[in-house]
Amino acid sequence: MLLLVAVFAGIISFAQNDAKAKQLLDEVSKKMSTYQNIYVEFKHKLDNNEADVHQEVRGDITMKGDMYSANFMGTNQIYDGKKVYTIITDDEEVNISDVNSEDEGTLTPSKFFSFYKNGYTYKWDILQNVNGRKIQYVKLIPIDSNSEVSNILVGVDVGTHHIYKLIETGNNKTVTTLTITEFKTNQPLSKTMFTFDEAKYKSEGYIINRL
Repeated sequence: MLLLVAVFAGIISFAQNDAKAKQLLDEVSKKMSTYQNIYVEFKHKLDNNEADVHQEVRGDITMKGDMYSANFMGTNQIYDGKKVYTIITDDEEVNISDVNSEDEGTLTPSKFFSFYKNGYTYKWDILQNVNGRKIQYVKLIPIDSNSEVSNILVGVDVGTHHIYKLIETGNNKTVTTLTITEFKTNQPLSKTMFTFDEAKYKSEGYIINRL
């Protein structure tokens, strides 16, 4: 009888923790939706010990609704809500492609804070102290058994309800870590922040590709 009680108590505890995990992510998503715009600087690491691959780069992204302007690995990408403009400075080339933001498979910044809502189970994970900040991790496990992702750890700053870190572990043992190094909200933005000036790039000799 005592064993049965212990087992049921454990099941209830796990269920409560799983519910807490989703609730925490819901609170993050809700808070992000209150900001007029978000500016993030981040560190991106990719590691695969078996393949001896280790890479670290930095980037930044400014988001307003679904629109964004991102700088990453020498490329500036702008999304104006309809088209994506990928500006490759080294190659003096711009790729323009259409995007259907209604497509569930299209990942936009606004969906970045809500992607967890479908296709995952939730687990309450470890709590870390990072320079005085309490970071609570939630583990997302894909429901699809054929997913290339083993799990995703989402580290949430308990004090601010902002995402601090994402750690994705692939089934091929590749670990991708995204760490937020600076986070600002409701910043004054240029009216042309999410506008692509095609004439400007043509005058500078860029090749314009429409995909």
